[in-house]
Amino acid sequence: MKDLHSHVLVATAIGAAVLSADNTPSAIDLRDYNSAEIILAIGIGGITFSGTNKIEFKLTHSDDDVTYDAVETDDMLGVTVADGGIIKSLVAAHAAAATYRVGYKGGKRYLKLLADFSGTHGAGTPIAAIVLKGNGSDNPQVDQA
Repeated sequence: MKDLHSHVLVATAIGAAVLSADNTPSAIDLRDYNSAEIILAIGIGGITFSGTNKIEFKLTHSDDDVTYDAVETDDMLGVTVADGGIIKSLVAAHAAAATYRVGYKGGKRYLKLLADFSGTHGAGTPIAAIVLKGNGSDNPQVDQA
């Protein structure tokens, strides 16, 4: 069996919580890592999502942790990015918990992930997001248990 454990580090992009409004994105520093995978874990929708009452996950990146730009499709793997860096949209009923993953290959040092809520969200939706930082320059990576 190959050893993935020694080659990845986990960073929290959105802490596991039931949200009904935008999160405050924190910067994920990819310094000394050559790959990243964003993992979204989304529980059963607190509302029935629509084109008006929705959640859009927007990914931005930066070289300096000051000026952030929306990612584009060329920066990503496994997803077609919509305007504004939208990597996932919840615009229809989300009746079962699901996990999604997309790869980042954009080459910038910092990432931020925003769960952007639009419309009315009378009940929250369970959300968590992590970034797997991979192919670090100093392996094996430290344990995080």
